[in-house]
Amino acid sequence: MKRFFLSAAIAAILLPALPDGAQPDPGAPTGLTTDLLTQTGLRTDAGETLIRSSVPYFGWLVPGERPQRRYRILLGLSESALETGSGLLWDSGLVRSGQSTAVPYGGAALQPSTEYWWKVGIVTGGRKCTWSAPCRFKTAERLEPYATPHYPLVKDLTYPPVLRFDEKGVRADFGKTAFGWLEADIRGARDGDTVIVHLGERLDADGHVLRNPTTTVRYQRQQLVLKKGLHHYRVAVTPDRRNTGSAAIKMPEGVGEVMPFRYVELDGCPPLEPRDIYRRDVHYPQNTDAASFRCDDDLLNDIWDLCLYSVKATSFTGYFVDGDRERIPYEADALIGQLCHYAADREYTLSRRSLEHLLAHPTWPTEWILQSVMIAWNDYLFTGDKRLIAQQYDLLKAHCLEALTEENGLISTRTGRQTPEFLASIRRKEAIRDIVDWPQKVPEVDGIQGGTDGFVFTDFNAVVNAFHYRALCDMERIARALGKEADAAHFAAASARVKEAFLQAFFDAGNARVRDGIGTEHSSLHANVFALAFGLVPQEAVGRVTEYIVSKGMSCGVYAAQFLLEALYEAGAGDAALALMTARSTPSWYNMLKVGATISLEAWDDSFKPNQDWNHIWGAAPGNIIPFRLMGVRPLEPGWTKARIAPQPGRLQTAEVTVPTIKGDITVSLQPEAMEVTIPAGMTADISVPLRDGGEKRITAGAGHHRFPR
Repeated sequence: MKRFFLSAAIAAILLPALPDGAQPDPGAPTGLTTDLLTQTGLRTDAGETLIRSSVPYFGWLVPGERPQRRYRILLGLSESALETGSGLLWDSGLVRSGQSTAVPYGGAALQPSTEYWWKVGIVTGGRKCTWSAPCRFKTAERLEPYATPHYPLVKDLTYPPVLRFDEKGVRADFGKTAFGWLEADIRGARDGDTVIVHLGERLDADGHVLRNPTTTVRYQRQQLVLKKGLHHYRVAVTPDRRNTGSAAIKMPEGVGEVMPFRYVELDGCPPLEPRDIYRRDVHYPQNTDAASFRCDDDLLNDIWDLCLYSVKATSFTGYFVDGDRERIPYEADALIGQLCHYAADREYTLSRRSLEHLLAHPTWPTEWILQSVMIAWNDYLFTGDKRLIAQQYDLLKAHCLEALTEENGLISTRTGRQTPEFLASIRRKEAIRDIVDWPQKVPEVDGIQGGTDGFVFTDFNAVVNAFHYRALCDMERIARALGKEADAAHFAAASARVKEAFLQAFFDAGNARVRDGIGTEHSSLHANVFALAFGLVPQEAVGRVTEYIVSKGMSCGVYAAQFLLEALYEAGAGDAALALMTARSTPSWYNMLKVGATISLEAWDDSFKPNQDWNHIWGAAPGNIIPFRLMGVRPLEPGWTKARIAPQPGRLQTAEVTVPTIKGDITVSLQPEAMEVTIPAGMTADISVPLRDGGEKRITAGAGHHRFPR
């Protein structure tokens, strides 16, 4: 890469400033990212956005359809330095490249606690270099070769759309649950008057805030002592002993304690004006307009809205946590949360930060240890940025759990191989154990066996070994991406051996089913789902295994439903997957809406898990299944250099989606007569057009808007 410094005189000639009032060129790059952050100037009560890497990576969006042919980056100590050259620290020179993501800084060493400005110019046609608006970032007090940055939490001000009064006082409904606290401007008649405040997630049968919940649905009673005249009050939230324990993620000091609530009752409160009462909603920054979906099924639209909102609402700690009961990060929440966040916004740091926490503090389920490798591969696949997988490489290798391999080629947590050395390699102090699904034991509901579908746990577990196989496959991809060819060959051979051992031990070829484990003939939904989702079912048996899975219905928890839907779409059974997503049984997203949830639940219903959270990201699977599977928009190559667009609309007649990516938005519109697709610059796509006669037409297309008859 050519690198040189401009003198102030030369810079003034080459980089003229825009005249006052001039509009930026529509061909200019936008959406600038520094270490994957778009809002590097964000500052809140919880802190400010700081870049922690001594060599940050830059990215931008290329407008229009023409590919970028060259780019040039300028970085300086001030915005004016980018125009005058005085204080300019780096000029990349005009680089012949189409790269617009993960471009490393190449100038003089950055200093801690320093503010920098940068901008990028691109050439797409002709010789003109079109410049972006400048972007500011500040470095942290300590810099490392690579360190994941993060945003401070933000606090939105939300007014209740429903505010009414009765003989007892004020009643408010904020429409949706959010994590935060209540504030109000109240005019007291005299000093010492009291207002009793009730905050809750649910209403009782009489329409009042549910004050004695038998589940972990949240409720608090607080008291305000008023002063005479108009004063501002913040209703304190009492910390919960469990979700503020040693393993829980603590709220930042600049934010304070929060609780999830939708409904408010202020007993003894004088009448308020509509703007006198509001909620401070705490969450990680999110562009809520980045993604969209609409179709001709109103229920599916409502499910999408539920899941999309859940992405924002459950980010209140700045990590993926398991809801309000514990506020502890778990890998399963992080994996489903990662995919949902990628589908919702062009934002990747929350997932990175959560994975780094989990690699340092892994949880107890065997399958979830293995999921860390899946999360890491997804990170690289969706961003094209290798730094995380490079930094965590050795730890990710250990998370493949090869140390638990027995002579039959399978892994087991129950055969004495969990030595202190093994546990130390994955940073665990206590032994891990198999989980399959959660909750594990659920009574039959609506004629459907819930929980683990009667899974029989043995020493050698089909679900665990399916995840082991998937982790080895992803680790091979990670090794190849980092140029570690010997390791890649090892993981390729290891995954091949595991696949052979898996089929020999668990696959019943006569019945075309996967057994739960060695020593049992039981064949649960889960054993078959994970085998099908991860490519372990022989091709000739895919149809019969899929039929068996469909026959079992939603015989799983909301966690395993993510993989159930993935498996069905992988098998081309989009009709069956759509039927499950829009089912109206108790185990369904319809039931979440029916019982009044506005954030996805931890379980299908209180009857499945009496202590469930009403605010759990792993219940939001349709938030990623709809765009990535039903609408079929997925990355084929790291950094979305190549995408796959292969909708399986099933019975839907019309559907439209916008999927944000690191390179820009992909849009797909399905109508009875045609399918229209928009692909951003710098990307190609393998497209499968679902035809009205049941067939499909395959096309490879580049950037731009395309219309394909159906």
